[in-house]
Amino acid sequence: MLYVALAICLTGQADEKLFVATPLTQTEQFTPGIEGPQCDRAGNIYAVNFGVQQTIGKVSPTGRAELFVTLPGNSTGNGIVFDPKGRMYVADYTGHNVLRIDMATRKIDVFAHNDEMNQPNDLAIAPDGTLYASDPSWEKSTGQLWKIDTSGHSQKIASNMGTTNGIDVSPDGKTLYVNESIQRNLWSFPIMPDGTTGEKKLLKQFPDQGFDGMRCDVDGNLYITRYGKGTVAVVTPDGKEVREIDVLGKQPSNLCFGGPDGRTVYVTEVEHTRIVRFRVDKPGLAWKRWTDSK
Repeated sequence: MLYVALAICLTGQADEKLFVATPLTQTEQFTPGIEGPQCDRAGNIYAVNFGVQQTIGKVSPTGRAELFVTLPGNSTGNGIVFDPKGRMYVADYTGHNVLRIDMATRKIDVFAHNDEMNQPNDLAIAPDGTLYASDPSWEKSTGQLWKIDTSGHSQKIASNMGTTNGIDVSPDGKTLYVNESIQRNLWSFPIMPDGTTGEKKLLKQFPDQGFDGMRCDVDGNLYITRYGKGTVAVVTPDGKEVREIDVLGKQPSNLCFGGPDGRTVYVTEVEHTRIVRFRVDKPGLAWKRWTDSK
């Protein structure tokens, strides 16, 4: 019986279709502001603007969607990350905030606020819990970056950039990756011992369409949503594009890794206001951090 089970397992892996997108949720369950997806330890997917703006929806791995929280005041969410303790952080682009949500009580606090922020867009988290936020000004086609320490203190670490958007930290915690949507540049920054960044290096410039969200797998490959092109590009840490995946809609806004083995990518897609998913060959970095923190 052991050999039969092993054979079935191996056959299933061999027959698995990788890099082929299928819908997870129904259309129009989210607004065109659908963004931010991130998975909790149990594999549920959270994305902003469920049904109406200023909300966060919770989607099970089977696609069942429900309201998780409504954000206070005029706050509207964008990117989402979790820390190792399971707390959710949300970029609030209307309130110049980063919000923190207790997953058990659903209590929402302002974790960081700075009036110098434009529109906090996406978040990344380093191994030590330091947050990094992209902060574009869409009106001016410019952007900046923020470092937010574990006490909620915010510090501007880069300015005079293009429209900063997708952002993530490398598996070793030594490199910050940032893309610029309108300029279509992909940058890397060395992360200094104090959490600030050194001189940026251009990894790649794409010739057409735009960028949005971005996440790393465990090998440091970057999965980047190509807003307007309807794909996710896979780029190595040295800037080589190795793959492009069709995501069944022209406006993918962001993505995350999840599933029981970390090898399912979930993509928020604006044209059809839904989440799609596809299987990949390597687990996501966020999933690995969940398993390492158990």
